[in-house]
Amino acid sequence: MGDRKTLVPKQSMAYLAATLSILMWSTNLPATRYLLEYYTPGSIALLRTLISMIFLCILGGVKKIPLPKKRDLHMFALCGISGVSIFMVFQTIGARYVVSGVGSFLISVSPVFTLILATLLLKEYVKPICWAGVALSFCGLATIMASQIAEFSLNIGVFLFLLAAFVTSIFNIIQRGLLRNYTPLEVVTYAMIAATVCLLFWIPNIVRELPASSLENNLMMLYLGVFPGALAHISWTYALSKAEKTTYVTVFLYLTPFAATVIAYLWLGESFSLISFFGGVVIVAGMVLTNTLGKR
Repeated sequence: MGDRKTLVPKQSMAYLAATLSILMWSTNLPATRYLLEYYTPGSIALLRTLISMIFLCILGGVKKIPLPKKRDLHMFALCGISGVSIFMVFQTIGARYVVSGVGSFLISVSPVFTLILATLLLKEYVKPICWAGVALSFCGLATIMASQIAEFSLNIGVFLFLLAAFVTSIFNIIQRGLLRNYTPLEVVTYAMIAATVCLLFWIPNIVRELPASSLENNLMMLYLGVFPGALAHISWTYALSKAEKTTYVTVFLYLTPFAATVIAYLWLGESFSLISFFGGVVIVAGMVLTNTLGKR
C-alpha cells in the first residue's frame, strides 16, 4: 500500500510536467509560421536552439551540474541530433508548406512510433487496451487530416513532419536510457549543446537576417528558444523520468495538435472546422483510454 501511495503523487507530477510541456509546445508551430515571414528556416532552427542552449547552460551553471561521462557522449550526441537539430530543421522547413493544425497533427504520430520503439527496444509490456487507445487516437488524427484534405496535397512538408515525428520518438527512447544516470536538466542541456554544434553552418544566414529584423520578431524568437525550446524540454524530460512507463507520458502528445490548432486559429486565422474539433475529441478520448483503463 505504501508503494502505491508513493506512486500516485509521482505519476501526478509526471502528468503535470507533461501538460506544461504540451501547452508550451502548442505555441511552437504558430510562432514558427509567423517568423517564417522574416527569417529563413535555417536561421530559425539555429537561433532558437542557440537561445535554448545559452539558457540551459546558465541554468546548469547555477545548479552546478557535472560534465557528462565520456562513455555517454555519443548518446548525448544522438539525442541532440535526432530530437533537436534534425527535428528542428524538418519541422521548420515543413511549416512553409503545411498549416499549423495539420503540421501538429502529423507530428502527433510520434507517440505511435515511441510505443513501437519502447516495445521493441525497452521491452516494455503494453496492454492491449493501450493499443486500443492509441488506435482510437489515430482515428481522430485521421479525421482531422481528412478535414484538411482540401487545403493541402501530399507534398514535401507532409513527409518532413512525419520524419520529425519519427526522430522525436528516437529522442524519447534515448532519453529514457540517459535518465538512469543523469537528471532531466543534464540530459536536455547536453543534448541542446550537441544540437547547436550541428546547426552552426547556418551562421551566415543569421548574420544577414538578424540585424534587419524588428524587436518584436526577435522577442518572439527569444520566446521560442526559452519556453518551447528549453523549459518545455526540461519539464518533458522530468515527466519521462517520473513516469511508470514511457507510453503513459508520450500519449499526452496527442493534446498538442488540438491546442496548436486553436492557437493558430486565434492568432493567425488558420481554419478550424467542426470536423477538426470532433477529431480532437476522439484523440483525447484515446488518450484517456490509454491512461486510465490501460493502467488498471
